[in-house]
Amino acid sequence: MKRSMYFVLAIAGCLLSAVLFGCATVKEAAKGFAGVSTQVLEEKRKDAIKETFAVDYDSCYAKVKDILKEKIKVKENETEIESSSYIYAEDTEKKMLAVYLSETDTTPVGIFFTPEGKGSTLVEISSPSTYAKESIAKRISVAINASLKPGEDKVADVKKEISNQ
Repeated sequence: MKRSMYFVLAIAGCLLSAVLFGCATVKEAAKGFAGVSTQVLEEKRKDAIKETFAVDYDSCYAKVKDILKEKIKVKENETEIESSSYIYAEDTEKKMLAVYLSETDTTPVGIFFTPEGKGSTLVEISSPSTYAKESIAKRISVAINASLKPGEDKVADVKKEISNQ
């Protein structure tokens, strides 16, 4: 009887300390175990590819989601297939989307949105993979710029910065 009481108290103490001292850490660990953590994307944000578009936040966010859902041709094992990026997490507080590069390539890529004044949005693309980060950044940049100036081959005038740190 005494032994089971100690066990119950130990479990209650662990739960209480998890809630009081690191519930976010426990939650992030669970996300990491499930394969849907965004922590690495947030850590890599300092090395993100950054581009400002002359589009308001809501329109930019919606357009990027549409771009990511579009099927593109991807080479996989010498075979060309059509695939789209898979959005596995959305965080409206952090203004971010977390995606896998494609339906078959689970390299994580984070897309962060920052409203900049009236009618423009800074988009930051982060990933532990340089290839994934550059691939998604190019898709987004080309598609948004094409929608800004349809029928023109010229890329719209935007600020672009690639961190090389």
